[in-house]
Amino acid sequence: MPFTNFLRITASRPRSSTKGPLDVDDNSLASPTGLVTQAKRLSGNTSQNASPRTSLSQTRSPVRTAAPRPKTPVIKRDFSFLLKPEIYHQLSPLAIPAPFRSPARQPASDTPIPTLLAAGHFRAAAIAAAQELTGTSSSSGSPVLSPVLATDYARIFDLLYVRLSCLCLIDAVPLAAQEAKALEDLNSAFYADENAGTHLAPWALRTLVVRLQTIGFGDPRRAVMSYYELAREARAAVVRAAQHHDHSAAELWKRRLVDLGIRVAGALVEMDDLAGAAAHLASLAEAKGEKGKGDPDTARLAVCRALLWLHIGDVDAARCCVGNGVADGMVVRVVDALADMADGEYEGALEKWRGLREEMAKNGTTDEMVGVNLAVCLLYTGRMPEGRDLLEELVDAGQTSHTLLFNLTTMYELCSDRAKALKMSLAERVADVEPGSGGGWEKTNADFKL
Repeated sequence: MPFTNFLRITASRPRSSTKGPLDVDDNSLASPTGLVTQAKRLSGNTSQNASPRTSLSQTRSPVRTAAPRPKTPVIKRDFSFLLKPEIYHQLSPLAIPAPFRSPARQPASDTPIPTLLAAGHFRAAAIAAAQELTGTSSSSGSPVLSPVLATDYARIFDLLYVRLSCLCLIDAVPLAAQEAKALEDLNSAFYADENAGTHLAPWALRTLVVRLQTIGFGDPRRAVMSYYELAREARAAVVRAAQHHDHSAAELWKRRLVDLGIRVAGALVEMDDLAGAAAHLASLAEAKGEKGKGDPDTARLAVCRALLWLHIGDVDAARCCVGNGVADGMVVRVVDALADMADGEYEGALEKWRGLREEMAKNGTTDEMVGVNLAVCLLYTGRMPEGRDLLEELVDAGQTSHTLLFNLTTMYELCSDRAKALKMSLAERVADVEPGSGGGWEKTNADFKL
């Protein structure tokens, strides 16, 4: 065939539309192969091994009788490798300031984990979760309520999620990364329930373990590959939910798919591939405007893209991401003020943050992020005492985030020779804040730059 005819034939063929693994496939007939299918293939569950149907007697008898419903087999897998005490590290109390180590402020050793979480005692909750997993008693000698069975995967995974997430909340991510390595490959067939078509581990634990194992194994590319594995499973779940007309389940998996897309961008940022992260976010369906402008996923993705462009240094692209009615007016004003700060226009940003704070005060609401950025602008415009008073006012109101405390202690270092005494006094004030008023109650030395 002549070369010109070949060009003519290929040019006449329409271009096939393609979708990425992080996009939702609306075609319910094109169901991708999920994790359960892979688990059946790896475990050797073929149709030849299944019990045959006894339909011969039904065809001979004129009376049709309902066949007995087979019982769902109980999953009994040995997870004793997750109950070894050597997996879990001891948490030193020396990492927290002395006011938080006071026995009068610490919860009782027999306090239930849900109560500890509700009160913001994340360090105590992490210790309690490890004690339940290993069956060890606390230092006070109080016994564990009931030992965890090696086959009770639901309780094991729930305690593991509490342990790992609380370690991250108390800035012990390196310890959490080492402990997460004990789970090994969560995408393997060992963690799949081929009968129910589900995964034994909860979704929140699986997404958390992806990042922790990336840190623990020192392989940044591992996160991207693992998130794409989860995305393939999420797309298959969306298709199955649509086929069963389960709209609530379909929306849940679609939101998880959007979250995975943002997590992939975060993994690329941690790999210092900022351009790749920006291109990835722009390729998602929500960024292309395929959903409505009022869609919450579209607005959330627009904010993520704007913050990423600010991190890269392109303030004009950041403003464009939240423009054209994609996000509400408050989000647009926040991104605009942040863009002014990125450009070094602190006077202009100061007026915008002040206007936002006054408007929120009229509506009876407060936002710590607005107050902290306002104080930073006051610092850069030469009004540090006013910024320090503003941050101390936020502390008195019960706001004690790491960003607020770090900025306030930095101002102590800049404006006084008694910085250490001021930091210890601040730690006392934060320790007196009622637990559960917002975020974690216990702080670390790094929060106060001690």
